[in-house]
Amino acid sequence: MLYAIRHVTRFDYAEPVGFARCNLRLKPIHWSGQQLHDYALSVEPGGRTAPARAEAGLANVVRLVIDQAANSLTIESRCKIAVDRPVPEPAPGDPTLAQIARQARESRDAGPASPASYLFPSPLIPLDRDIAAWCAQELDPARGALEAGIALARRIQAEFEFDPAATLVDTPPHEAFVKRGGVCQDFAQIMISGLRAAGLPAAYASGYLRTLPPPGQPRLVGADATHAWVLLWCGPERGWVGLDPTNGIWMASDHVIIAIGRDYADIAPIDGIILGYGAQDMQVSVDVEPLDDAASLATGAPRADVAG
Repeated sequence: MLYAIRHVTRFDYAEPVGFARCNLRLKPIHWSGQQLHDYALSVEPGGRTAPARAEAGLANVVRLVIDQAANSLTIESRCKIAVDRPVPEPAPGDPTLAQIARQARESRDAGPASPASYLFPSPLIPLDRDIAAWCAQELDPARGALEAGIALARRIQAEFEFDPAATLVDTPPHEAFVKRGGVCQDFAQIMISGLRAAGLPAAYASGYLRTLPPPGQPRLVGADATHAWVLLWCGPERGWVGLDPTNGIWMASDHVIIAIGRDYADIAPIDGIILGYGAQDMQVSVDVEPLDDAASLATGAPRADVAG
């Protein structure tokens, strides 16, 4: 699939803001199954932008500094990206959960995608006894890794209610677990907490879902907004496999990865500080448009650069 993605975030301030310093994580990363062809970033009013190193996780970070008074700030990210990612299929020869837990502990990989980096609790996803016990019902150590992973994702989708009013962005996993409701971030955090409690490497993935489903297929929850799901490391041969507990499906060609981290704090699309006072209103618009004609990729058109 070839997608054109537009992500617009607008902040309106009751009183002028004199200074803003933000981290933007809006450009898709290089990851298996997806290839970025064009990318452009625009900011109004204009500010100074510069690439920065991701503090944790896998992300393309741009630092934005605005040092002129402004009553509003609009950040627009556009990209064209091709996604060719087959749906995983559990197989009899898949490693068991016990095997991948051992392999992750023994890993000597020190890179950002190392399974050892995603074995332990993180600031927003602590270990939780109740979540661990609930998830353990699907995580028999002798079970195949892919079979167990999709079973847990589907159980979360079946037993939890998608309810945007149930939680906030900083709601801890335990609270969402008790309520049996929340949004994609909550379901991903619950699943990651349970996987890590079982000694399994699990990462938090942030990105997008296609806006328009194929003919005859239901619309996926989380379209037209940033989406969150889970990556489970399934051994050196299978690698990282994506699981979407909000929809009870695999990560495949409907998913576009923007960033990967231990939790949301590592890969928030926009964070930072502003100096000012008064109320603030934020509006976010995301459009993921499937493009029928992929021939445009063969025209040799130049790539767009980051503006600013």
